Amino acid sequence: MGEGLLQVKPPGLEQGSLPGMVGLPVPWVEEGGGSILGEDKLHSRRIAPMELSLLDKLSGTLANAATVTLGTGLGLMLRGRLPERMARIMVQGVGLTTLFIGFSMAGALGKAKGGAIDGVVLGLIALVLGGLLGEWWRIEEALEGIGDKIKRAVRGGGSFTEGFVAASLLFCVGPMTLLGSIQNGLTGDPSILLLKATLDGLSAIALTSSFGVGVGFSVLVILGYQGGIALLAGTLSQVLPDPAQDPRVLLVTGVGGLMVLGVGINLLGLTKVRVGSFLPALLLAPLVWALANWLS
Repeated sequence: MGEGLLQVKPPGLEQGSLPGMVGLPVPWVEEGGGSILGEDKLHSRRIAPMELSLLDKLSGTLANAATVTLGTGLGLMLRGRLPERMARIMVQGVGLTTLFIGFSMAGALGKAKGGAIDGVVLGLIALVLGGLLGEWWRIEEALEGIGDKIKRAVRGGGSFTEGFVAASLLFCVGPMTLLGSIQNGLTGDPSILLLKATLDGLSAIALTSSFGVGVGFSVLVILGYQGGIALLAGTLSQVLPDPAQDPRVLLVTGVGGLMVLGVGINLLGLTKVRVGSFLPALLLAPLVWALANWLS
């Protein structure tokens, strides 16, 4: 309600009941709304808060899905047309960049603490327990089976499952995903996700040239995971008032960074890291933090 300071001499008041001139904060009154000093037609002018549409909240996620789809298409066009040495150097470039991203993300473990327990120790516990669960549930084999079925259905080539898992982790695990989705869902501002979309689209080209069409199916994970966070941003903002510094987010980011390092190692062909088996660690990380915090 807008206010202005107006000096008036109140009508109808006896001498001495009020000073001759008084300063009254008065509301802005709509035209024809009655006298200043309180007729029943007095109205306050209010501005209703802007409501975001579904498209506003998902604009960054949709742009991200579009760039990955475009990157996958370009990668498929280049696949088989580039000399082997050029294709290999592209994959190595993405592999080295992935290692850098993984190291940067893993550094978040140094900022996360659960009570008196260091974040690196918590990350190790989450990663080992998650890996054991993943091997017990045979997640890697299950993903390969699903990937093979989709691969046959779309007649795709290359390492379908490896491409799908590598791209999904690289595109969806990280602080930019969480912070960007919350920002987009709360304010409609997609700036962080647009930057992420550019990086993901370029990475998709190189990944597809190596792994094939499986990279493109990571769009389903982007839409489900990233879009879900954007739509639930209001709830998440209450649970995580400062996600950039929340120890649970830092721990998940750090554990995810270690898994992204595994993707980079696989891309460089140094060894075979069963990244899919470590996926439960992402869910266990905040539980491990809560337990450590409670015990401390």
